[in-house]
Amino acid sequence: MWRYCFLIVVLPLFAFEHNISDLYSVRLNPSRIDVDKVFLLVDKSDYRMYVYEDVTLIKIYKVVFGSNTTADKFMQGDKRTPDGTFRILSKRYDNRWSRFLLLDYPNAESYSKFQQRQATGQISRGADIGGGIGLHGVEYASGIRDNYVDQRINWTLGCVSLKNGDINEIYDVVKVGTPVVIRP
Repeated sequence: MWRYCFLIVVLPLFAFEHNISDLYSVRLNPSRIDVDKVFLLVDKSDYRMYVYEDVTLIKIYKVVFGSNTTADKFMQGDKRTPDGTFRILSKRYDNRWSRFLLLDYPNAESYSKFQQRQATGQISRGADIGGGIGLHGVEYASGIRDNYVDQRINWTLGCVSLKNGDINEIYDVVKVGTPVVIRP
């Protein structure tokens, strides 16, 4: 866990070694990336997902979140994206969102925050923590297009959404078990 905390604080500093605009347009080549060293950092404050291979920033994607607020997820149905450290639990092609990368939400960290909020009365004792949170593309069948991501229009029920071309690209460079940190 300390390693991820270190990475969250230090890795954004490495971005300044590159021309930032190049990191939005570069195409990832899965054959040249060690998937065992890939790490995703989702920063809700700047609507970006940073892809690292070990300590090297290799790509930046624009992302959007749950439609309610960018605050931490409290419970099922609040339309918020959770903050925390997660892992990719599964990957699949998806008819609605092109690709879907399921996160291990809720995990022990999520349950701990949920129970603390119940204990302090921030959420009711009968609330459910929810689940099914992941990274995916936009939902064309519902009229949601890539421009939602470009314009920072939060539309999901709590997932992280990328443009379809972007989720298709990242799908090939992550594996089940890849760490994903979502920070406020």
